[in-house]
Amino acid sequence: MKVEIYSDVACPWCYVGTERLNRALGAFPGADQVEVVFRPFQLAPEASTTPRPMSEALREKFGDMAAVRAAHERLAALGAAEGIAFDFESAQSVNTFTAHRLLWLAEREGGAATQRRLKTALLRAQFTEGADVGDPSVLVERAVAAGLDRERVTAFLAGDEGAAEVARQIDEARRIGVTAVPTFVFEGTWAVQGAQEASVMLQVLEQVAAELARDDDPRQGAATGTDAATAGRQGHDHAGGDDACADGVCAV
Repeated sequence: MKVEIYSDVACPWCYVGTERLNRALGAFPGADQVEVVFRPFQLAPEASTTPRPMSEALREKFGDMAAVRAAHERLAALGAAEGIAFDFESAQSVNTFTAHRLLWLAEREGGAATQRRLKTALLRAQFTEGADVGDPSVLVERAVAAGLDRERVTAFLAGDEGAAEVARQIDEARRIGVTAVPTFVFEGTWAVQGAQEASVMLQVLEQVAAELARDDDPRQGAATGTDAATAGRQGHDHAGGDDACADGVCAV
């Protein structure tokens, strides 16, 4: 089974959703047959490559910070339950395109497992460590820790390799209807939006596995589709809404 996660390094709900999927996989008997791949999405493609405090960017964007602080408090509590120590006061706002480009390289040269390690490291850098995820030195260290070669990564970040491919993937995400992240796409067919509880993600994994087994067995007849309460066909049921992070997703 292949799970593609449309996600942005700048999305706190993507961090929560990733950890919840990891917990679900830990309880899923077929986890060793599941390939998890991250696909790029930018919530703020216009963001500067020069970092600034996230609180400053949010204040400029929303004005009244009361709702933002309330959302952060909720996220901090939910994150703690997943082992995430959110530190929104030290978090930086910066363009994430280069980070996505590095994640593209990680999948291409290190495989899905290497990319997953790097993604987790970048989310931790962004939301726990207050690091600048646009800084090449930060990216190199996280990439090497994830298993990539230092010289290769350094040279890669100095050029523009992968930029066109990542831009195409971002365009493709919007073309198929992804307007909020995280969005989890199972086998290119079933889409689940938002940082669902681990129990829900486990249910979806089981349902998709059952669908795939049914499709492989001609005696079983036509597939019936996964539970509409948690999964919809790709390109449908993607919530749009305000340019904000609430209720399990960050939307544009």
